Amino acid sequence: MNKAITDGVLLTPPVFANGLAVWSSGDGTPGSATYFDAPNAAFVPSDANFAGCLELLKTQATQKLRYMGETPLLPGCYLRVTVRVKAISGNLPNVRIAAWAGGAGGVAVTGIPLSAPSVSLTEYGKVYEISAIVGAGTRNGVDLVWGADPLYGHFGLDLTGANGGVVRVDDIEIEDITSAFLRDMMGWVDVKDYGAIGDGVYDNTSAFEAADAAAAGRRVVIPQGVYHLSGDVTFDNHTLFEGQITQAADKVLILRQDFDLPSYIEAFGDEALAFQKAFQALLNNSDHESLDLGGRKVSLTAPIDMQAAVPNKTSYATRRVIRNGQLEAQSGAAWTTTEQSSQASYDAADPRTLSGVANVANIAVGSLVLGAGVGREVYVMARDIAAQTLTLSAALYDAEGIATYTFRRFKYLLDFSGFDHLSKFVLSDIEFQCNGIASGVMLAPTGIIMHLRDCFFTRPKDRGLTSIGTGCQGMLVDRCQFLSAEDALPVAQRVSIGLNVNANDIKLRNNRATRLHHFAVLGGRNHLIIGNHFFQGDDVAGGIRSAGLVLMESHSSCIITGNYVDNCSIEWTNEQDPTPDFSSGFSFSALTLSDNVFLCSDVASWFSYLVVRPHGTGHFVSGVSITGNKFRSTSGEIERVDRVDTSFAALDLDRMKNVTMEGNSFHGVGQPSFNPVRVSHDQNTAAVTWDVSFDQVLPFGGRTRAVDAIVQTGPARTTSNLIRYDTPYVLTAQGAGQTHVHLKWPLPVTGAVDVIARMDG
Repeated sequence: MNKAITDGVLLTPPVFANGLAVWSSGDGTPGSATYFDAPNAAFVPSDANFAGCLELLKTQATQKLRYMGETPLLPGCYLRVTVRVKAISGNLPNVRIAAWAGGAGGVAVTGIPLSAPSVSLTEYGKVYEISAIVGAGTRNGVDLVWGADPLYGHFGLDLTGANGGVVRVDDIEIEDITSAFLRDMMGWVDVKDYGAIGDGVYDNTSAFEAADAAAAGRRVVIPQGVYHLSGDVTFDNHTLFEGQITQAADKVLILRQDFDLPSYIEAFGDEALAFQKAFQALLNNSDHESLDLGGRKVSLTAPIDMQAAVPNKTSYATRRVIRNGQLEAQSGAAWTTTEQSSQASYDAADPRTLSGVANVANIAVGSLVLGAGVGREVYVMARDIAAQTLTLSAALYDAEGIATYTFRRFKYLLDFSGFDHLSKFVLSDIEFQCNGIASGVMLAPTGIIMHLRDCFFTRPKDRGLTSIGTGCQGMLVDRCQFLSAEDALPVAQRVSIGLNVNANDIKLRNNRATRLHHFAVLGGRNHLIIGNHFFQGDDVAGGIRSAGLVLMESHSSCIITGNYVDNCSIEWTNEQDPTPDFSSGFSFSALTLSDNVFLCSDVASWFSYLVVRPHGTGHFVSGVSITGNKFRSTSGEIERVDRVDTSFAALDLDRMKNVTMEGNSFHGVGQPSFNPVRVSHDQNTAAVTWDVSFDQVLPFGGRTRAVDAIVQTGPARTTSNLIRYDTPYVLTAQGAGQTHVHLKWPLPVTGAVDVIARMDG
């Protein structure tokens, strides 16, 4: 910057040859005395050293020379005043640059230095160059620090010391030297000034570190070019990337003052690479707990192996967050599902291991396992190539011996399966735009307290969120949306699943899922499923409906409350039990289903909202509470809301216990279910045995195993119309289906009773 050049500002005073009337012997202010016709001053047109100069006899203690023109002081500018002098005769004086400072209204500015350090003339005829810098800021090299008040100055020199000496003064120069301070003033340093070379080959690690050390709070500029870094680099100052960098995958770039994805995109150019390097820095930087994507959309042409992005870590358990952006799959072969078939052996005594696996090296961790006796959502959690074994996320229910299995590996936008352990990781406010060609997120094999909040899993091809092990322990999924790519397909053709878990203590809260095959397949126990809306209908008249929730543990210990279960069911199964026949334990137990809205429309009449599907014999329902729910069917009536799927086995109806089903409402349901249930019976023909039917009214096909109360609602009368005051005794579990109760009287009577019976013991 030079105002004399850029703005045409005149700084240097006129030469002495133009006359001495503009040169003052005072402060240079209007009216002060000049050297025009002064007896102690004369212009010398020719000098051995100066083309033309002022010869001055010192007659005062401080002999002043000031230019009477107003030299402007512009904000941010620094001026250098330079004069060359030589002593001719007499006493040798001292010389210094001096000035008068003028503020608004022409008032002198006080309290600032008006003269620079003096230089003593020690020889006659020797030319001395004397200079001083004046400007507003306190910077190294500034002699006259004037601050912001002075608007102009009258500049020149002072002669001090003994009088009587004669000196000659060359024309005074004033120049703008702001450029000497520009680097400090602009607040940046350039890595090239510290040896950086942007040829894509030279190692700039040391140059970048030196520039950052010199910045001291200023911005570090990386100009146009490609700068290779062979080592780790940390910037403690703000950065401005006009060029780009390359860096090995195992080396870390940390931008402490600019830790967000847009800054890494500026640094690396490629969005996907920038995201990986930013994630690498997140796990190698204690200064930041979150990576802000800055609202950016990152286009991905291939899955991101999140552990490969951080080669120095296979386990991480400090809370970290990725938030605020979109990851979008772009079409390409990298998203194609891979599939392997292999023969393996299974032993229920080692329920999560496949052994003797042929071609085990070709089977990827995270593969979905398919085959006879394999339940839903069983994944390869780990593999041992030397031992030819695979560790599974869950047991198989009927696969003893040697069989051929299919291993199907879906491709995920973010794949954490390469980590051994990942805990307390948060994904927040991110849209996973799968575009029907990719799946969303795969978790690490182990870990606790993952948290997904306010995320969108949009149009996943196969899966939204997949757990291949226990990395879902204690996971929280809050206010997320799982939006199907299969909206237009009939239910029977859909394959996508919103999420699955294998471990305990999951919280699914206030999520929304549309037209998937299943919203959630839940292994493990003790889950809280609250406030979600999941719907899976289609346009097929009288169509089938798939399960919205699939509970994979018979002893569930889950609470499902306040949800909107729309055109789908809740399926309760034990298909991940290696010994599915009941031998000990609690069987299908500990489930609370309360205050939910259940709605279906135009479905097959046999559709039910709660389906129990035992995979072995001897099972029963125990400790189940179904209360306060609203069951409704429109555009056609369904037969009942509960059903037992006996495809593999039936329930042992004689072992049912502690089942409560009451306080629910039923609309468009042919046969409501209750337990306990009250039936009103009118006996119009006198009989010793009154047969009271409870066909279909007890849940889960239950039998009348107990009677809680009998209330006569009318007198018991004999054939002679005499009132009897006897009390009948009860025979439970009567009739072919054991769903009747017999009331036994001492003699034939007629009358009316209300009977409250139960299907549990």
